[in-house]
Amino acid sequence: MDGFLGSYRHSLDAKGRVSLPAPFRHGSDSESFVLIRAHDDALTLYPDDAWREVANRLREMRERRPDVRHLLLRLTGNAHRIVPDGQGRILIPERLREEAHLDDEVLIVGALDKIEIWNPEWFEQRTAVGPEEFDELAASIFA
Repeated sequence: MDGFLGSYRHSLDAKGRVSLPAPFRHGSDSESFVLIRAHDDALTLYPDDAWREVANRLREMRERRPDVRHLLLRLTGNAHRIVPDGQGRILIPERLREEAHLDDEVLIVGALDKIEIWNPEWFEQRTAVGPEEFDELAASIFA
């Protein structure tokens, strides 16, 4: 898999469903995903193979750091297994829509091994960096 790349604006329907962009539907061999709210007021959609890696890290963390138990319970207790319907739509549970401030329109962003679902305005605010900072980060990655 080359990874999930690009960003797409899509509408949420009245039931809280959103259509996954076609490239994302075919970007993984997984038939199901795990949807969680992990950080930045965005939702993260992990294909099964990527979720297995996350789950393994969570298990290791739980064994080494008993103090993170409540955080792990919050993450996994609010996680949902998601299977796209025949039209490639996923249902975003109401609680997760509220936590991520999702309204009528969402921004679906490829993040290599996972997909993030954002309120478009929040995405712009959270990812805004100045040109110097961008150039510095890009140089450290692509140098």
